[in-house]
Amino acid sequence: MVAVPPGRGGRIVSDDAARALAERYGERVRVTESFGEITADVPAELWPELLTFARDELGCEFFDWLTGVDDPPEAFSVVAHVYAPAGRTHLLARTSVPRADPRLPSVTGVYRGANWHERETFEMFGVIFEGHPHLVPLLLPDGFEGHPLRKDFVLAARVAKAWPGAKEPGESDHGSPSRRKTLPPGVPPDWGRDG
Repeated sequence: MVAVPPGRGGRIVSDDAARALAERYGERVRVTESFGEITADVPAELWPELLTFARDELGCEFFDWLTGVDDPPEAFSVVAHVYAPAGRTHLLARTSVPRADPRLPSVTGVYRGANWHERETFEMFGVIFEGHPHLVPLLLPDGFEGHPLRKDFVLAARVAKAWPGAKEPGESDHGSPSRRKTLPPGVPPDWGRDG
């Protein structure tokens, strides 16, 4: 643990946590701070080690959330937010996995609260958390195909149902003469056309 200068009530604060991360990981982690929140970017192989260090050495006992971010064209980011109540320190841990094989070690052994979040990220983005005790779909109906939070996921409902944001004549099923119909955002130009 980082030595805390006198006058801080024995709490680790953001500067100390950032310094501890830099001392522990050196060039292997990129540490930035903005608005009192530390962000630590690490390679995927250091993911569980970083979160274990945050819990054990930085006092980040509270697991807040974990999610994915589609970062086309080549990767997905996985982001977790943990918090140290004693030092009121926020840590945003980030890593990246390749789109072609999105695999990351599970951190359910570090934070039990990561269980549900990893399942949701698996279901919505397709990131496989290796070592997860029960990596099965959580929110979508049985038989659902695809990962709906990926940017390349086609939103078929936007084609099947009139787009509610239509404002121009011909863009809705009401009134005025028709002109070339436009597809809603997120739908490829050739989607839904027969042969």
